[in-house]
Amino acid sequence: MSKILCSILGCLLFVGHAQAEDKLRVVSYNVWYGFTKVPDRKATYLKWMENQKPDVVSLQELNGYTADKLKADAATWGHKHSAILKENGFPTGISSRFPIEDVQRFREGFHHGQLRARIKGIYFYVIHLHPSNWKTRGREADLILADIASLPKGSKVMLVGDFNTFSTADRKYYAHGKLESFFSKRDGNGKEKNLRGGKIDYSVIAKFTDAGLIDLEHSKRGKDYKFTGSFPTKIEKSGDHGSARRLDYVFASPTLAKRVTRAEVIANDITWKLSDHLPVVVDLD
Repeated sequence: MSKILCSILGCLLFVGHAQAEDKLRVVSYNVWYGFTKVPDRKATYLKWMENQKPDVVSLQELNGYTADKLKADAATWGHKHSAILKENGFPTGISSRFPIEDVQRFREGFHHGQLRARIKGIYFYVIHLHPSNWKTRGREADLILADIASLPKGSKVMLVGDFNTFSTADRKYYAHGKLESFFSKRDGNGKEKNLRGGKIDYSVIAKFTDAGLIDLEHSKRGKDYKFTGSFPTKIEKSGDHGSARRLDYVFASPTLAKRVTRAEVIANDITWKLSDHLPVVVDLD
């Protein structure tokens, strides 16, 4: 009897472990110049991330970071594995509770560069598109989609990060016209090209949705959804940064999207004042 009971308990423990392993939490965060602007908030950020119990973390604007510095941060939230795109300019990075495989770093054709890695059979693209030129963002999107097309047929894919552009899913939240006025002034300096013919450009995000990728946060909006955007936040920052807009997204291939149980921009008392972007959290079952 005892042997039978132990056998059953062993099976139950195995099933419980397997169920835990089948869940995946992904966090995306643009951390505003690697917290060099607000070093006093770094400790709060590390604790916040630890409390999320993430499995995969996609980070943008790791200014001042090295591979070792990212590794040390990742260890505070329980990750043994990490990879960084570069150690100058505006690096992106990724960390994981699981081994990171097939790390690819692309520089040609990208303003900030592009990091790709495979984790648990999923190809993660850590996104940080051009901040102020819709045409350049479009070319970067084309390069990303071409790389996805080169992957083995049926590959699972997630695009996670700061896309710096707009989705038609949010068009009604921009109907006030304030963004056109804001970007018109920025484009007037001749160095930026945010507007397309004087209007908000939606073509870049459309490239990803037309390719069949699913905008996870949008797909999980309920009846009580309240738009906060993901930028700007309430952190103290000089200058005018315009009205609320969503710049941070997580896209997934359709098979992965079916497993998503939660996808949301996290806007609370802590995240409003940690970075100039709000984080995005996605749970897969």
